[in-house]
Amino acid sequence: MRVVIIGGTGHTGTYLVPRLVEAGYEVISVSRQKRRPYSANNAWNIVKQVMIDRVEADKKNNFGKQILALAPDIVIDMICYTQDSASSLVEALRGQVQHYISCGTIWVHGHSEQVPTNETQARKPFGDYGINKAAVESYLLSVSSQTGFPATVLHPGHIVGPGWIPVNPIGNFNPGVFKRLAAGEEVLLPNSGMETLHHVHADDVAQAFMKAIDNRSMALGESFYIVSDQALTLLSYATAMANWFGKEAKLGFLPWEKWKNTVNEDEAAVSWNHIAHSSNCSIEKARKLLNYCPRYSSLQAVQEAVTYQMENNYI
Repeated sequence: MRVVIIGGTGHTGTYLVPRLVEAGYEVISVSRQKRRPYSANNAWNIVKQVMIDRVEADKKNNFGKQILALAPDIVIDMICYTQDSASSLVEALRGQVQHYISCGTIWVHGHSEQVPTNETQARKPFGDYGINKAAVESYLLSVSSQTGFPATVLHPGHIVGPGWIPVNPIGNFNPGVFKRLAAGEEVLLPNSGMETLHHVHADDVAQAFMKAIDNRSMALGESFYIVSDQALTLLSYATAMANWFGKEAKLGFLPWEKWKNTVNEDEAAVSWNHIAHSSNCSIEKARKLLNYCPRYSSLQAVQEAVTYQMENNYI
């Protein structure tokens, strides 16, 4: 059976492609080929690499035709960011594939209300990314319900793993925060540090995609949250990381309007997006229907990523 994975060399693809190969699938990885997988694996030696720039292909309205020409049985779409792009691909694949699995985001919900958030709760997304991903989800589930198109949507949390810097305890990607915690220096948290982040290891996301394929009948027409067992408050996250470095956490707190002036404008914007969402999602549906079982807690996933950063002198 042939699987075409669009965006196969990214965070999740680094783990998913070898899993697919080891499971016996013929794998074609579609990307712009501007980066290599985050970690080496011999499985990549037998993966066919196809170079397509999706943005340019969508402008010419031929991306779907190019994917169809690869004769996939299953399409895994890691990089669909607009409803128009999803619609164009679906029209090309309609009646031609057994399963189409799209990667979404837990940000489709907007502000957390009742936590842990589950898939039945109303969508109130904000920000272009969350709004567009929610529109993609709505379109795919609608077309699946109305026409039988075999779609599934998986919504990962803050993906983390060796090769890139995790969302840190102040909600952005500045590695200096981990450096300060490791040195026993003070770290300022916004507000009271009670906002939440919900990480997930990239290999657990890859596991979820495999589970969706293996449990196709349960996955069709459904969306699932793919995160660790539990979210972390900023306070607990900072404290745990300081302790992991063998230090006592020295933490200060400032209201948002003052705190945002302690970082640059870009970092403040990223932090605000994370703490405004304060994601805290349930995996009960994925556990029940897909048999999804994350191997990593949020802290374990972060600590593995930070260890990699330290060993390679990035932190």
